[in-house]
Amino acid sequence: MGNALTQKILITLGFLFAYRVLAYVPTPGVDLDVIKGFFDSPGGIAGMANMFSGGAVERMSIISLGIMPYITASIVMELLAATFPALGQMKKERDGMQKYMQIIRYFTIFITIVQAIGVSMGLQSMTGSAGQSAVMIDPMMFTILTTFSMLAGTMLLMWIGEQITQKGIGNGISLIIFAGIVSGLPSAISNTIRAVNAGEMNFLAILAILAIMLITILAIIYVELGERRVPISYSRKTIMQSQTKRVMNYIPVKVNLSGVIPPIFASAVLMFPLTMLQSSTSGFATAIADSLAPGGVTFNVVTFLLVMFFAFFYASIAFNAKDIADNLKRQGGFVPGVRPGEHTKEFLNEVASRLTGSGAVYLAIISTIPFMIISGMGASFYFGGVAVLIIVQVALDTMRKIEAQRTMGQYETLGNVGL
Repeated sequence: MGNALTQKILITLGFLFAYRVLAYVPTPGVDLDVIKGFFDSPGGIAGMANMFSGGAVERMSIISLGIMPYITASIVMELLAATFPALGQMKKERDGMQKYMQIIRYFTIFITIVQAIGVSMGLQSMTGSAGQSAVMIDPMMFTILTTFSMLAGTMLLMWIGEQITQKGIGNGISLIIFAGIVSGLPSAISNTIRAVNAGEMNFLAILAILAIMLITILAIIYVELGERRVPISYSRKTIMQSQTKRVMNYIPVKVNLSGVIPPIFASAVLMFPLTMLQSSTSGFATAIADSLAPGGVTFNVVTFLLVMFFAFFYASIAFNAKDIADNLKRQGGFVPGVRPGEHTKEFLNEVASRLTGSGAVYLAIISTIPFMIISGMGASFYFGGVAVLIIVQVALDTMRKIEAQRTMGQYETLGNVGL
């Protein structure tokens, strides 16, 4: 089993390396010097997209759109599945799940094409400091090449994410975002050191930023490891039948039931319209895009509300009190003082609702407040609570899965030697 775990880790690292290589493959027909000059003044939606894509945007790579179109498609499908029972039932069936995932892939293609066309139009209107255009070929040909290049890049990313989930360790989509953010840390550190040496940033401000990040990381770890343990009792018959098995005597309900999904969903929902608005030549559309620029009050308010919404929405999907109550009843288990069946379901729903409320507020605060403070101090990079949250949560989740694989290996070894 040790070899199997090593193989899974190597597969994961191999696919992540392929992802980083793709970040350096440029879109045909782009003047990279003009693009680089645009990113010399970081900020806005481009800075946020650049962070999530691991620097692919500033290189105008074929994966500049990142994995966000796939996430956006997943959000829409989750909302539709919650609205239409037939679609929700499709997810629960094995054959239906394959059709469900296929619909997400088709919808991802549609979103990618729309966004790629928007990006190509935005690039055509971009000029460098000397007035040179960011596009070096015929505009129509550039739009076609950009659309197909970015579509191929996004499809490759989607495939890489699915392969990591199936054959590697951890959630592939989350690990791709994690790798993209982490890959930007050396550049952010070097830019900060350069800013301090040039006198653009105060050394005390750097210490304050590090302190805020450290406090944020500790708060995330504390909350993510927190859980409410609902006690469970079993009938004597069940205990006698399970003498050779481990019977859990509590139900662990996490404080943050929705995990890292709400901030990622909120970022994807904001990035899609902002990408389209910034490519528009309309003054009204540009004004809306400017008002929603990352770091602004409107952006943070909208992010706060979206994170709250997705926290409640995803928690309702992740925690199914009815299934837990039914399983307990079949196994002869019950919550002390609560009748099995419907009453247990209502009790678990009440516990989950209270935890989801506090968990949603925690996620919303972590996603907005640290970045507001850090950007107010003049940080020369886009790095806030969402980035720290994703890094910490994905790292914790991956470590749990590695530990689970090791535990399974120990059980198999004991079984093989007859213990």
